[in-house]
Formats: sequence, C-alpha cells, structure tokens
Amino acid sequence: MRLLMICATFPYPPTRGGTQVRTFNLLKQLSYHHDITLVTQKADDVTDEEIGALKGWSKTLMLFPRPTNPKAGIIKKINRFGQFLITGTPPNVSFLYDQAIQHWLDEAINNNQFDAITCEHSVNEIYIRPHWKNQIKTVINSHSSVYRTCQHQLVTNTSENIQRDRLYLPLLKRYEKRVYQKFSHIVVTTDEDYQQLKNFNIKSPVSVLPNGVDLDIFPYRKSDPGGHHLMITGGMDYVVNIDAACFFSQEIFPLLRQKYTDVTLTIVGANPAPSVLKLGEKPGIIVTGKVPSMAEYLHKATVCVIPLRSGFGIKNKTLEAMATGVPIVASDRGLEGMEVNGKNTPLRALRANKIEEYIKAITDLFEDEKLRKTLSENGRQYVENNYTWESIGRKYEKIMMD
Repeated sequence: MRLLMICATFPYPPTRGGTQVRTFNLLKQLSYHHDITLVTQKADDVTDEEIGALKGWSKTLMLFPRPTNPKAGIIKKINRFGQFLITGTPPNVSFLYDQAIQHWLDEAINNNQFDAITCEHSVNEIYIRPHWKNQIKTVINSHSSVYRTCQHQLVTNTSENIQRDRLYLPLLKRYEKRVYQKFSHIVVTTDEDYQQLKNFNIKSPVSVLPNGVDLDIFPYRKSDPGGHHLMITGGMDYVVNIDAACFFSQEIFPLLRQKYTDVTLTIVGANPAPSVLKLGEKPGIIVTGKVPSMAEYLHKATVCVIPLRSGFGIKNKTLEAMATGVPIVASDRGLEGMEVNGKNTPLRALRANKIEEYIKAITDLFEDEKLRKTLSENGRQYVENNYTWESIGRKYEKIMMD
C-alpha cells in the first residue's frame, strides 16, 4: 500500500518519548511492507543526523519548518481564545497549521497518490478535509482525548490554568465531537477513550490500539539491585509529569525518608522544568535530565513510581518499566488501559492514589524481595504477550487494509 503519515511532531528519536515513541514505532513496522510518505515539521533542535535516520524508515520524507511557539501576553491569549470560539479549533492545533503542507496534501490527494492517510496524534486532523473519506481511507491515531484530559485536570485540581480550562472544556467537547466525524476510522489507546467516543455518538469505526515497547531497547534486567532506590521517569517538560514529580517529591518522599534514611529518588527525563530542577536541591533527590539509556537507569531502581494525577492514555513509561523488570507503584492514571490486579489477574503492579497508599506499597516492596520478584516476572511477561510494537504494528496494518 501507499501510505501517507502526517505527524507535526518530528518522530525521531523515539527515546524522546510521547508522540515520538508511538509514531516512530508504528512507522517502522508499516515500512517493512508498505511505501510510507511521512509529512512532518522540523523544530530547531532536530539534527541532520536525526533527519538522515528517519529517512531510512520512509520512502519519502516531506519536511516543513515548525512554527515558533505563540507569543505570550494577555492580549495574545485573549485573541487565541477568541479564535478558538469562532473557528472551533484549539490554539495548540491552529498554531501548527502550515498552508504549504495543506497545499501539498491537497494536490497529492487530488492526484490519487495514496491508498490511505493516517494522522499520528489528533492535532494533525486540521489538514484533513471532510470529503476525503469518500475517496480515501482516513485514519486518526488519537493517542488520548484532550477533552477527557482537561476535564480530569479540573476535577482533580491539577490544571495548569483553572480559569482557562473551565472556558476551554465545553469548546474541547464540541471540537472532538466535530473532528472525529471527518475520519473513516479512529484509533485510540485505551478502552476509556473508546467509551468516550461512544458517548459522543461517533459513527465511524473505533479501534483500541495500545502503546508498545521495543524489547531490544528495554531488556529484562539480570538481577534485583535491592536497596531503597526509587525512580520517576518521563519527559520533565510536560505538565502532567512535572506535577507528578513535584507531588511525589514534596508530599510522599519526605515521609519515606523518615522510615528509610538512605532512600533515594532519581528523576530521569529530558528537559526538566525549573520546578523539577529545584527538586534536586532536596536531600536524596537527583534530577538527571536526558540520559543515553533509560533502561540502564531503570535496571538500578528498586521501585519505579508513576504518581500521575492527570493525563490519559496508556503510558509508555509504565510499559518500559515493566519490560525491564522493575516493580511498579502507580496511580490509576499511570495504569490506565492495563490489567495489573484483580480476580484471575496475576499481580503485575501495586496501585496507589493516596499518600498513605504510596507509603504502604513502596514499604511492602522495599521489605519483600519475593513480592518484587513476582511483580518483575509478571510485568515482563505481560508486556511480552500484549505490548510489543511488532504485534501492535500488525494490528495497525490490518486497520489500514480493511
């Protein structure tokens, strides 16, 4: 097949996490059997080496400059909200729009150059014209619902800007209900997002396709290091991860230090925000920034903590920790879309949402080597059986060809 993939975020290297991980690995799997044309945008930090590497996984790479971030200031923000109100398109979607990309796509579709189009992340929907689904298969790979995310952040008081998000919430609901109607097939990462679309009464077929892990990059560790070493991972410039790191470091870690004077917490992830960097000033906490190998750091952890209080979709960080065999203590948000405990389900992670639940779960793992071994083995097996990019790529391919 001749497949067109649209991704505003340059999807390489996959070690950057988030959108890059999912998009690159699906691109990689599809490229083995299909001709891929990738349309993407180049930010200033994208190197020539990265461009060269990405070209190796696509027949054609169409590279356009990424717009600079919108200007700050109250007047600019009011103008962006006004445009959202009028056009129905969120500012984070509209600011990425490039008329040159639209012109190239229009010409390509008119000339029947492709058999199917995929939008890798919902922000790319802006380029898809509603009538296209009558002549070509159009797929949106949603990653997660922006409406559900905004709604949950308001409910849990983890919103970065409460007043803004209260104004945005009904507009985001209207936006998602409208946008998904344009596509002939919709892909989401969890059953919860699937149910949200059903509540929206979306008529197009919807498939659940979780994230995956490259087991070569995240091998199973050779031994349990023991000790009292905690780890938090993720891109530390993302508001959801920033909140998680600050919440755990400020509310939970000091209580653990009262029980275990030698306990350490390593926060591993690229581009740490100032508030995350400041956590490194606290006793026992290390903030690394970007590291060459996330797996090497995970192998040294006694426990990986995923204390997310907002954010939706299945989490790469959870799957990667499981793949390496590190026992996990995570919130409902960190475990969304995964079966980790319950009747007839092997114990694969410990669930915690309250401070006392984190303390108990981490203490149990620190004190019980057998429990750590159980979570380690069950977690790895769970990933091998359900979350490899090879198996997920085959399912994605089937969606394109049906």
